[in-house]
This record gives sequence, C-alpha cells and structure tokens, in this order.
Amino acid sequence: MRNVEYKAELRDHDLARAICARLGARHVVTMRQTDTYYRVANGRLKKRESVIIEPDGPIEEPTEIIYYHRANKSEPKVSTFTCYSEDEAREHFGTRELPIWLAVRKTRSLWMLGPTRIHLDTVEDLGTFIEFESMISKSHTQARAREANETLRAALAPLLGEPIACSYSDLLALELETEPVPTE
Repeated sequence: MRNVEYKAELRDHDLARAICARLGARHVVTMRQTDTYYRVANGRLKKRESVIIEPDGPIEEPTEIIYYHRANKSEPKVSTFTCYSEDEAREHFGTRELPIWLAVRKTRSLWMLGPTRIHLDTVEDLGTFIEFESMISKSHTQARAREANETLRAALAPLLGEPIACSYSDLLALELETEPVPTE
C-alpha cells in the first residue's frame, strides 16, 4: 500500500479539531498507541499496540506489525507500507526476536476526510503534532493524494508549526541521544 504523508508541529489541538469538523472530517476514535521500533537493515519496522479510549473503559485493538519505507523530507512524501498481523510477521520476518531500538508512546485523535487520515497526536517527551496520510489507489491517484494534503495544509496553516521530515522515532532518538536507525 502507498500513501502521501505530511507531518508538522501542531500549535492548537482544540482549534484543529474545530477546523477538521468544519471541513467535514469525521472523528473516528481517540486512542493510546505504543510503537515499538526494531533495528532492521532496510526500511522501518514497528509493532503498534493500540488501546481505544472509550467512556466505558479502554478497548484493546489487535497488534499490528508495520513495515515501511519513506524518505526523510519535510514536504509531503510517498510512503510504501505493509501491515501484518503478529502471525503474518513471524512468517515474513522469522521467529527470532528482533533487537528493539526504542518505543514511541502517543495519544492519537483520528479523523477521516474521504481517503485521508488526519492524526492529531500528543507524543510523550516530544509534544503535539498533526499528520495527514492520504491513501493512493486507482480512484485516488498520487496527484489527488497530494492535492488532499495541500488542501488540508492550507486550511490548517495558522495552526501548523515546523514541518517534520522524519518519524517520531527519529525525533525521540535525538531527544534521548540514541543512535538513529538507518532508513535505507
């Protein structure tokens, strides 16, 4: 699968939610996520554990293993990724434990606007961010995915801080002064 992604610092969560609603985006869920990153020779590999925050108590989601490639650049970029169940990941990557690099913990508010995911993230030890992920498909081409990102960037421009070129894991590694994992 592929998408066009953009990430930036977020200056105001409440106003971002209001603008998302005004644009017609639908709030899907708020969750706590832990992404455990592994040291791999090529690309990025993370285990995502998610708990949905509900008034009646938390709901644990199935664990996902996500393998992806994405350039580290601050403008919208194409990401190629595959999501695996834990069983599928064992079949693909083997049964030996991979070396853990670090874990990123965040609270994510997920909004949808057509085929575009809007993430309003509060990342432990890093701050608040916004991320757009617009899926690429036959009916939603890469050009249309880029347009969707640009539309959202324009609508939310007053709330956007510095664009972020890398993953939260890279930012956290810098914060913790941990050796980065090679991306390619």
